[in-house]
Amino acid sequence: MTNFVPTPTVPAPDIVRCAYLELVVTDLAKSREFYVDLLGLHVTEEDENTIYLRSFEEFIHHNLVLRKGPVAAAAAFAYRVKSPAEVDAAEAYYRELGCRVERRKDGFTKGVGDSVRVEDPLGFPYEFFYDVEHVERLTQRYDLYSAGELVRLDHFNQVTPDVPRGRKYLEDLGFRVSEDIKDSDGVTYAAWMHRKQTVHDTALTGGNGPRLHHIAFSTHEKHNIIQICDKMGALRISDRIERGPGRHGVSNAFYLYILDPDGHRIEIYTQDYYTGDPDNPTVTWDVHDNQRRDWWGNPVVPSWYTEASLVLDLDGNPQPVIIREEKSEMAVTVGADGFSYTRQPDGGPAGEKRGFKVGSQL
Repeated sequence: MTNFVPTPTVPAPDIVRCAYLELVVTDLAKSREFYVDLLGLHVTEEDENTIYLRSFEEFIHHNLVLRKGPVAAAAAFAYRVKSPAEVDAAEAYYRELGCRVERRKDGFTKGVGDSVRVEDPLGFPYEFFYDVEHVERLTQRYDLYSAGELVRLDHFNQVTPDVPRGRKYLEDLGFRVSEDIKDSDGVTYAAWMHRKQTVHDTALTGGNGPRLHHIAFSTHEKHNIIQICDKMGALRISDRIERGPGRHGVSNAFYLYILDPDGHRIEIYTQDYYTGDPDNPTVTWDVHDNQRRDWWGNPVVPSWYTEASLVLDLDGNPQPVIIREEKSEMAVTVGADGFSYTRQPDGGPAGEKRGFKVGSQL
């Protein structure tokens, strides 16, 4: 039985959206080539140890911090809250949970003011802030707009051993579930959760964790993603394309997964859907549905299920990784014992048989 995180008696902070990720990288120059020269993120500030980057439509100081360090890892998953009072609420909320909490009136990064960082019940370093420096929003700077322009930070994806435990904790924190993946035995393999009015601000992927699965940036159109693939091919770094391009079943978005020089996974993402109505329905996918992860039924490479980035505690040390005890999505859908289907027995034209893909075909 899942050991659920208790629900605090004090109100949860009112979260607006995911706002930035702080990543530790081991070679700042190589990371700059990847995020600025290849992907075109815009430099707000930089020094010999840190680069602050933002997307094309952003007006706050940064969406991504690259900080040079000895171990590649995620140092903070940062969320913007609705008002300064909500930073107080975040501090009270996590103190009641018994989590380690640190508050800095001058912030943890340049451009961000009064902030709370916590080691949350799942082992992730979360940050909550309101005060932030405004910078030029580049929305109409088409002289700077590239063919593969990244326009918004869209979401995080977190790997955790117990998805129902994480789901309940994030629902208490005010997140809502847009989609999930389950099986007939009641095992939950993943859940997509949002505060802004899109499919997710973060997702929970079942696996060994806590780890960062990926950070995702949006483009305006599918062709922007294809341009990134073409550019990576021209630069002879197509080996850093891990998966895609393709169309997700979950979220309906067009996607591409690529790996930075440290192996941090970046998703380029576009064209999901609106989730803002209070009765927006949750879409549940069968784990054996071959189109859940890729709408065209293309294979999910094993590394996508198994590899992820470490996360740090508030002292900058890697959090220990806990092994998932429940069934893994890869094990039940890939290999000799796994299976997946395209059509349910009653899902196709009259008399059509169920469509299977087995083993290496996945």
